[in-house]
Amino acid sequence: MTSGREEASAPARASGTFVIGGELSVHRLGFGAMRLPGVRVESRNPSAAREILREAVRFGVDLIDTAQAYGRSEEMIAEALHPYPEELVIATKGGLGRGGLPDGRPERLRADCEGSLRRLRLDTIDLWQLHRIDPEIPLEDQFGAIRNLRDEGKIRFVGVSEVSLAELDRARQLIDVVTVQNRFNLGDQAADDVLRACEEEGIGFIPWAPIAMGHLLGSPGALGSVAARHGATQAQIAVAWLLDRSPVVLPIPGTGSLEHLRENLNAALIEFSENDLLDLERDAKQSGRPPL
Repeated sequence: MTSGREEASAPARASGTFVIGGELSVHRLGFGAMRLPGVRVESRNPSAAREILREAVRFGVDLIDTAQAYGRSEEMIAEALHPYPEELVIATKGGLGRGGLPDGRPERLRADCEGSLRRLRLDTIDLWQLHRIDPEIPLEDQFGAIRNLRDEGKIRFVGVSEVSLAELDRARQLIDVVTVQNRFNLGDQAADDVLRACEEEGIGFIPWAPIAMGHLLGSPGALGSVAARHGATQAQIAVAWLLDRSPVVLPIPGTGSLEHLRENLNAALIEFSENDLLDLERDAKQSGRPPL
């Protein structure tokens, strides 16, 4: 049984849960590990990134998102957390080549998946996501390779990243898709049609850049005023808004700072009033962003 003290120290649990693929129940507020290899103190304090990962798990995070393309991120996760807690879901991605360009050749997708398995010290990746669809390779070949990896037991569930609605529909004709990872935040809602489709189909929607790489912060508008009303930071309001936006949204704010990690996760404790949401919606419309 979990003590009250442990419950109080695990704010990620306040975000509610979502069941990925009908089998993997996770708390909706996860952690994005893209920035871990860039922790500036790592060269003189190699334990910094590992401590951030351990603290995230202590705070109730059970969904960590990484990728083959994120430098040493996968290795750091294994160094910090292996052997993994039974409930922890690690999602990773493959299919990016040099210069961040899509590389959907079947042999590249296999190499990326098998490399991730080695670095993460796993036999099966719970959620493997195609980082980008490669327009130069037939979709049938890309998803055929992924399906083979799944059938071999190297991948449990499949997701896609940065897809249009038409691409999502086509992908779903070729393979079961349980998550979509698109850029989405209070200042960029261009993927709203994809999010709505995910809601209809029960597909998890993982918004990357949940605070627009920090560009949302310092706003004198509704984001600032709502933050002031709650005694919160603007980053917390941006993350809380995503949690409120839809029950299928799984935000993955990342950081290289323990202080910001705790700040991000405490966003799960914020409850908006109707006026809060109206103010944020009004501000988004006035700034020319797509409506909520």
